[in-house]
Amino acid sequence: MSSDIDTSADVGEEEARDRLIELASRFYDQFAEGDVPSMELPTRSKSNIVFDEESKVWVLGDRHSTRSANSVGGAKKLLKSIYAVEFLANQLDEDRSSTLRELYYLSESWDNDHAQFSSQDESNQIVEDLEVISGVTREDFHMRPEESGATIMGPLELREQTRRGERVIHCQEDVGEGGYQIPNNPDTIEFLDNDAEFILCVETGGMRDRLVENGFDTDYDSLIVHLKGQPARATRRITKRLHDELDLPVVVFTDGDPWSYRIYGSVAYGSIKSAHLSEYLATPAAQFIGIRPQDIESYDLPSDPLSDSDVNALESELDDPRFQSDFWTEQIELQLDIGKKSEQQALASRGLDFVTDTYLPERLDEMGVI
Repeated sequence: MSSDIDTSADVGEEEARDRLIELASRFYDQFAEGDVPSMELPTRSKSNIVFDEESKVWVLGDRHSTRSANSVGGAKKLLKSIYAVEFLANQLDEDRSSTLRELYYLSESWDNDHAQFSSQDESNQIVEDLEVISGVTREDFHMRPEESGATIMGPLELREQTRRGERVIHCQEDVGEGGYQIPNNPDTIEFLDNDAEFILCVETGGMRDRLVENGFDTDYDSLIVHLKGQPARATRRITKRLHDELDLPVVVFTDGDPWSYRIYGSVAYGSIKSAHLSEYLATPAAQFIGIRPQDIESYDLPSDPLSDSDVNALESELDDPRFQSDFWTEQIELQLDIGKKSEQQALASRGLDFVTDTYLPERLDEMGVI
């Protein structure tokens, strides 16, 4: 069980286009041989997504389904796939890009009403199908999410490819307080030099700004990656590359609630939605630095009571393969016992410098990161 996505970095525009055309050619061959057009793809329902104990990430299971034109619904899905393939191939020919949202609206101009998407969820699903079948990521198709804006701040020099040519950027010296904005396709980046000791992935913008203002990236030679909540694919991909290629430890700093623990889980182990890309995006060696339920008690942090949905989420995490460790069992059971949750910025109740002078250094030392 593993992803069929090519994880060897950017496959290139020509290769991506060739794989799309190959998909269309299969349908043509089926027509020519008098067969009903169809395509087989891994089932992407939750029941076919499993936690691979060897790689420690979510992956697609072994079940497959066949999408065939022998039904009206199946024929429409295949038709939409063909139109999407044509659009993406032309986009690559013209060296253009588009967003997932634009693809949805663009379909309204297609000459066959049955090829038009009824919702963005449907067009997103078609793009994911094409990723799985072709083994090429949507980034290589020049498809972008609607927005990203996640950033890096720290002692890293890199070279990136842009429409205006190559740029060499130092992620402290050549950027403002906002940091270096992670591009849609991080595989176009080349890491040139760095003095970093570790990567600190931070959930919230407010905490990211506090760390930068307090000079944490400089004082501890850290790369601060702003996750912007649930991290985008580009954010997870560059984090994985930084860990794998520069041999840097990764720690994830989030709020102290079950939804934030899942943010950590998506960085470390992948998400159910992008299980076909887990080996390309996930960093199983990533460690959780806090906010821990233990911190809420130890530092007497301002907190809010757990809601019913929080309790349900925590109870489900006790059975989640990503959280099957003594640490997580202890912390989740403690949180259920105290009935509280707390935000990163609650650390400010002990002073604006507490997080950078005390909390993070002590935790990083305990974890053996510094």
